[in-house]
Amino acid sequence: MASKFDVSQQKGLMAFNGFMGSKSYVEGYQFSPADSEVFAKMTGCPDMKKAPHAYRWYVHIAAISGVRGLSSGAAAAPAAAPAKKEKAAKKDKKEKKEAKKPAKKEEDDDDDFDVFGDDDDEEEDAGKPKETRAEMLERLKKEANDRLIAKAAKQRTMVAIEVKPWDTEQDLNQLWKKITTEITQEGVKWGENCHLVEVAFGIKKICMSFVMGANNSSDEIIEQIEALEDEVQSVEMTSMNVL
Repeated sequence: MASKFDVSQQKGLMAFNGFMGSKSYVEGYQFSPADSEVFAKMTGCPDMKKAPHAYRWYVHIAAISGVRGLSSGAAAAPAAAPAKKEKAAKKDKKEKKEAKKPAKKEEDDDDDFDVFGDDDDEEEDAGKPKETRAEMLERLKKEANDRLIAKAAKQRTMVAIEVKPWDTEQDLNQLWKKITTEITQEGVKWGENCHLVEVAFGIKKICMSFVMGANNSSDEIIEQIEALEDEVQSVEMTSMNVL
């Protein structure tokens, strides 16, 4: 839905800011690939004063995606001057301290070598290819999709069904045991008990449930129960809830 906004342009960004005025995410109520898609089109962090809703959303999505050190230009500017003054003060203090030290002999020069220096680290970092913004956004998008896939793989769903027999003479407890022992699938767990409910003319139905994984199909399980056509008249699903 939000793909209609060209957030790389100021006009589209302001329209997107209005769109996000009452939303936390681009689609639905949780982080999705749609958020990663819009985030990837952003040329930078929106201005906190001009586009507060877009700024709030951008910082939130950046935090979820693992991006650090983001801030709007308006928020970052005031902190620059104190930082420079503090750095200059430290440098001046260090120079005065060095000037008070007595001159060392030439043979002590080797002792001044900083064994914890950063030269090796800088050379090592220089040898590594620097990640471009496009590569970073593609990586973040892939990581977000991987997290969604992993979450979906762990998803469990509880399904409640009603099984109707043919007549009043059937042993419904025996039928329930037969269903739960003969109809099995990897990832499916039947409820530990059931209860019988009056239908009409003395006929009762079995109310039972099972929990299944993301790779299971409730329709397939119901078809397997209905395949017991000599004992089962019909099967109806009454509810399905994600756990």
